Amino acid sequence: MTPLFISVLLAAMCLECRAQKDNVLQAKGEETAAAGGTVTLGCLYNSSSTAPSLFGYKQDGNNSPKFILSRVSRDDGNTAAEFKERFSSTLDSSNRSAPLKIQKLQLSDSAVYYCALQPTVTGNTKTLYKNLWSKDNRILHNIH
Repeated sequence: MTPLFISVLLAAMCLECRAQKDNVLQAKGEETAAAGGTVTLGCLYNSSSTAPSLFGYKQDGNNSPKFILSRVSRDDGNTAAEFKERFSSTLDSSNRSAPLKIQKLQLSDSAVYYCALQPTVTGNTKTLYKNLWSKDNRILHNIH
């Protein structure tokens, strides 16, 4: 029996940040892992804020990005109810990172995941990115 593989694309966004040094970076463009396994999606950030706020979003298919969780310096932040069981993140201000960990991977976890530094997309009506599907509609290519 061939194992199912979950593929996730990573994207980073920092919209309307106060200075150019405020940014997020997700170094790996794609992660692949077996169903039932665990994957950790990296998210490094630079912020001029003494209390940065990081957010995680999931986008599958042609749907809008969906809020997963937020992590705020000196606070645990919050996680959306549907993600609490398998998704977690810890903001580490000393390493300037907030990796997203997904456990017990399911095929439905195949998506584009965004790491965002406050301010985020809330209230922004501009087009943020463009997604292009391969001709056979199996692979999502993210252009940003």
